[in-house]
Amino acid sequence: MENDEARKPEDAVEQETLEQEEASSEQEYTAAEESEEAAGKDAEEPADEKTDAEKLEQAQADLKKMEEVYDSLLKKYLSLTVEYENFRKRSQKEKEAVYPDAVASTVEKFLQVVDNFERAMEFETQDKEYKKGVDLIYSSLMDTLSKLQVEAYAEVGDAFQPEIHNAVMHIEDENFEENVISQVFQKGYKIGEKVVRHALVQVAN
Repeated sequence: MENDEARKPEDAVEQETLEQEEASSEQEYTAAEESEEAAGKDAEEPADEKTDAEKLEQAQADLKKMEEVYDSLLKKYLSLTVEYENFRKRSQKEKEAVYPDAVASTVEKFLQVVDNFERAMEFETQDKEYKKGVDLIYSSLMDTLSKLQVEAYAEVGDAFQPEIHNAVMHIEDENFEENVISQVFQKGYKIGEKVVRHALVQVAN
C-alpha cells in the first residue's frame, strides 16, 4: 500500500510532463505550419506574376507561329491556284487543237461523197424528182458541214495561194491577171485556218 501511494505522485509527474511535451510539440507544429503558409504566400505572389508573364510570352509565340502557318498555307494556296489556272489554259489549248484535227479527219472522208454529188448535179436529167432528191441531199450534206464550220473555197478569178491551193496546170491567158486561178478541178475545204483538203486548180500567167 505504501508503495502504491508513493507511485501515485510519480505517475502524476510523468503524466504532467507528457502533457507538457505534447503541448509543446503541438505549438511547434502549429508554428511550423504557419511559417510554411506564410512562406507559401510570399512565394505564390511572384510565381503568379511570373506565370502571367510566361502566359503573355507564350501567347505571343503562339500568335507568331500561327501567322507563319497562315503565310505558308497562303503561299501554297496561291501556288496551287496559279498551277490550276495554267493547267486549265493548257487543257483548253489542247482541246481547241484536238477538236479541229478530229473534225478535219472525219470531214475529209465525206468530201469524196460531196464531189460525187456535185458531178451528178452537173448532168442534165429529165427526171425532175430525181434531180430534186439529189439537190435536197446535197443541200442537207452541205448544211451539216457548215454547222461543223467547214468552208469550201477556190473559185475562178481567186488569187493563187500555195498554202491552200495545189496548182496542177499553168496556162497563159490574157483574159486573166497574173497568178490567178483560171479553172477549179476540185474544191478545197478548210476549218478556220486549218486546211482539210487543198484545192486542185489551174493557174493563169
